Amino acid sequence: MRSYRDLFRTPEFTPFFLAASAQTVAQTMGGLALGTLVYRATESPLLSAVSMFGSSLVQVLGATFLLSAADRLPPRAALTALPLLFAAATAALALPGLPLWGLFAVVLVKGLAESVGGGVRWGLLNEILSKDGYLLGRSVFNMMSGLMQIAGYATGGALVVLLSPRLSLLTAAVLYVVAAVVVRLGLTRRPPRTTGRPSVAATWRANALLWSSAPRRQVYLALWIPNGLIVGCESLYVSYVPDSAGTLFACAALGMLAGDVLVGRVLPPRLRPRLGFPLLLLLAVPYVPFLLNPALPLAAAAVTLASVGFGASLVQQERLVALTPDELSGHALGLHSAGMLTTQGVAAALAGSLAQLTSPAGAMTAMAVGSAGVTLLLMGAGKREELRTVSCETGSGG
Repeated sequence: MRSYRDLFRTPEFTPFFLAASAQTVAQTMGGLALGTLVYRATESPLLSAVSMFGSSLVQVLGATFLLSAADRLPPRAALTALPLLFAAATAALALPGLPLWGLFAVVLVKGLAESVGGGVRWGLLNEILSKDGYLLGRSVFNMMSGLMQIAGYATGGALVVLLSPRLSLLTAAVLYVVAAVVVRLGLTRRPPRTTGRPSVAATWRANALLWSSAPRRQVYLALWIPNGLIVGCESLYVSYVPDSAGTLFACAALGMLAGDVLVGRVLPPRLRPRLGFPLLLLLAVPYVPFLLNPALPLAAAAVTLASVGFGASLVQQERLVALTPDELSGHALGLHSAGMLTTQGVAAALAGSLAQLTSPAGAMTAMAVGSAGVTLLLMGAGKREELRTVSCETGSGG
């Protein structure tokens, strides 16, 4: 599969893509509205950050106990039911008088469901396109995510400013329903990828198998930690510029779009594996000067440049798919998604806590330095693994 035209000629890809687009807009609009609602009520950077990314915190529970369902549920039924659940949860968040503890309870329940949804979705994409088309397809999804986030944050920001966060939440709920309808009407019924009932034991066995490989472990860590820490920076946009957070979120989405185009279409395949770690460094470095409290135009430029580095995830996902057996593809990609979102949730809570103690700008700089440090450590570990592999092959050949 060589071109975007080939992708959209593939049966079922277009409705799958459209449903994911609607869901992405719903997530971005709902997240911005919820973060703004909580910040207006509490004036707390920590609570605002956790409200936006708190559902990610429970992804680790889903990855530990529920992820075997990703390959054991019929994909169309699961991808129809989950957006309907998200619609109900988002509408509940818009209820006037909902106490703060109730709001966070809804956010956490939504996160548990999302931990399974990622595995079902990306496992199905791997079925629709096969491994040779996965990177191109995922790059299109990432580009779509960037565009839809731009649209979602722009629309959500306008609704929040001109009308109210609650109206924005209700609009997001409607979009979730649209996503469910498109899946139900546009996808065909498929059997689960793996037989048997979902169980905690099956989840643990598959996780242990995936984690037993050193190359896969390194890929997972590179997918989870550096970009998770940078999402911690993003979680502070609302407290950094309360009235212009939508602008920074839209710029981040624009940069992510550029990075995905660069990796998915511009770079030749032979160069992609070499640029994974440099792109992760690019993701962190532009946030370091935030300690100086740059004005909005400079902050927007830095955010856009940094977010090009999110293209590193495409390089790492391609390697993960190549290292994973077909029957575990949904589980492996779900583990990636759940681990990434968990790290993002933890990073958002950490960034919010640092901002409470210092300032949003200082916390963003600290998270960026941490991200760059982890990337350098992973680069060193990867080089040592390559040297060991070469040494073993040389010894065997001798």
